Amino acid sequence: MKTSVIIVSWNAKSFLLKCIESVLRQSPRDSLEVIVVDNASSDGSPQAVRDCYPAVTLIANDGNVGFAKANNIGIRASRGEYLFLINSDVVVSEGCFEKSLHYMAEHPEIGMLGPKIVGIDGKVQRSCMGYPSLWNTLCRALALDSLFPHSRLFGSHLLTFWNHDETRPVEVINGCFWILRRSAIEQVGLLDERFFFYGEDLDWCRRFNESGWKVVFFADAEALHYGGGSSSNAPVKFDVEMQRANYQYWTRHHSRVEANAFVLITLLHHTLRVIGEIAAYPLRRRTPASSYKLKRSIASIKWILGGTERAL
Repeated sequence: MKTSVIIVSWNAKSFLLKCIESVLRQSPRDSLEVIVVDNASSDGSPQAVRDCYPAVTLIANDGNVGFAKANNIGIRASRGEYLFLINSDVVVSEGCFEKSLHYMAEHPEIGMLGPKIVGIDGKVQRSCMGYPSLWNTLCRALALDSLFPHSRLFGSHLLTFWNHDETRPVEVINGCFWILRRSAIEQVGLLDERFFFYGEDLDWCRRFNESGWKVVFFADAEALHYGGGSSSNAPVKFDVEMQRANYQYWTRHHSRVEANAFVLITLLHHTLRVIGEIAAYPLRRRTPASSYKLKRSIASIKWILGGTERAL
């Protein structure tokens, strides 16, 4: 078995079926297996996979075990030399598999590859990051990376200065689409299951880089990312989970002092966002987006001040 595709899904049936269809349209020269790991969806996703794609291997979990653990379940069940870990809200463009496999075969030092990600508006999405630091976290809190998007000094975390137009090694590839070499996974280890959703990409990519495997953004292959396939079911809850995951990353890879400094900067970030939203309220028409941003920041502040999993 040359190629294994693993798709983790939670209550994203319409996206999932589109994703599977796009995967099956790919034509790698060797055999392909597709594994769907469903995290106890209640929208009929498992039955839809059984009915529409009987050749797909379906693993239906009894509960929502999280993104990292579900992917690990799929990895353990897979047989491919190369593994494609794809979010359910992604549609794979024609030729993506063939180009990516060819490039990895020519560059055996690459352990993880990520294709160019395009949104439904046709614009290239940010799919890579630099490692978070106290400096670039502060720049994000003060919106300096937004005010000066072409600055390497202020945009080193979200790479706002780079337009994703060239193939290059990167520090982090976001987890919506990973192409991995099995031999690299065997050396680095599986995803850390302490990360439930978010943060696992920072941790895993760092471990790949530290183990000597290159993590590379590949500009010559593309995929369409709808975004929010699962997280849209509970957006505020998922944003708070992101805060928790980021804190987990900091406690794993940094000192306690640095982790607590990160928490304080994050508190500043959301406090400034709440002040900004309240100040702008009389001047603009209220929209679902502005309401969501306010709720997100308030929920994050509550978690920081009252969270039981971290303490200053």
